[in-house]
Amino acid sequence: MEAPKIMDYNKKTVSELDVRGKKILLRCDFNIPLDAETGGVTDTGRIVSALPTINYLLDSGAAVIACSHLGRPHGERRPELSLAPVCECLAGCLGKPVRMARDVIGPDAGRLVSELRPGEIMLLENLRFEKGEEADDPQFAAALAGFADIFVSDAFGSVHRAHASVVGVAEFLPAVAGFLLDKELKTIGGVISKPARPFVAILGGAKVSDKIGVIINLIRVADALLIGGGMAYTFTAALGGRVGGSMCESAKLDYAREAMAAAGEKGVKLLLPSDSVAAPEISHDVRAVVAPSGDIPDGMMGLDIGPAAASEFAEVIRGAGAAVWNGPMGVFENPKFAAGTLAVARALADSGAMTVVGGGDSAAAVRKFGLADRFTHISTGGGATLEFLEGKILPGVKCLADA
Repeated sequence: MEAPKIMDYNKKTVSELDVRGKKILLRCDFNIPLDAETGGVTDTGRIVSALPTINYLLDSGAAVIACSHLGRPHGERRPELSLAPVCECLAGCLGKPVRMARDVIGPDAGRLVSELRPGEIMLLENLRFEKGEEADDPQFAAALAGFADIFVSDAFGSVHRAHASVVGVAEFLPAVAGFLLDKELKTIGGVISKPARPFVAILGGAKVSDKIGVIINLIRVADALLIGGGMAYTFTAALGGRVGGSMCESAKLDYAREAMAAAGEKGVKLLLPSDSVAAPEISHDVRAVVAPSGDIPDGMMGLDIGPAAASEFAEVIRGAGAAVWNGPMGVFENPKFAAGTLAVARALADSGAMTVVGGGDSAAAVRKFGLADRFTHISTGGGATLEFLEGKILPGVKCLADA
């Protein structure tokens, strides 16, 4: 179960270039939720995260051409996925006008780019309205790059995608990291490659198959690996436990046994939930019971780690020097099954360790519980964070200039 080494994440940043008077193509991650009825932005987190790089560029006398994708229009113009609401929200956050192009590389974008002056910012329409974006079409990439003098990548949530605005434009322009991307790479890369000890990794979520590479890499570097969520029942079943109707990937039982054996050989403490909160279905008025994770009754499914497991996990976390967490311990959106995820979040917040939350549902849980400001770093990535934790080479990072 050997894992690849973590990629080189020491990249040149925008602060190392003279940007005064230059036009900057800035790849942001504005793939954010919009209200289904009003169309307005419901979570400004990713916009706020982009502000340090944007403000630095504007204050340094650069003209900024921001761009992002939103949703999955697959090369078709879909009005409900326009970046217009994002543009309005960005202008509010910046406290200055942001001009919005009605297209990506068409005449309106070209006109606005030609009129853009130092200290001003504009936003292109949804990159994925163009088929060339996801195909990494070199002609589309060249047209996009033709707007600017320098490419700044600040969309960590997209760097695992070999798309034109992530990788292709770096063939035509000097390419460097923005401050958000640099922080993500240095923080997550640092905690994996040179963590304070003991290094505790907490994994949750539904499926083992989604996190095989992460498990392999963390067994290589962690001192303790705590596994909760639906994926824990595959491990429990692999040990011969009865998991009732819980999430269980029968095709991954051998893998689970192999992972546990590898952890034992490397001296990594691999801890599974000793008990679970189980119910016949996910609903707010269902009757839930606490049962041993290896003896869940038929007709019931584990939907959260139990109180004993939460206490055991918290005890390990309290002794950590560094910790990374990816994936909730249960169906935390339902208050009946949120206690385990909350216990892990509180233990991490109180630990005094360097704490990294790996984006996605874990980040949503931390914000829901009001604990976000008590963590060292909350990643803006989802799939990118997972692939980075796996040690994979991220194409949108590899293409940037080395420091």
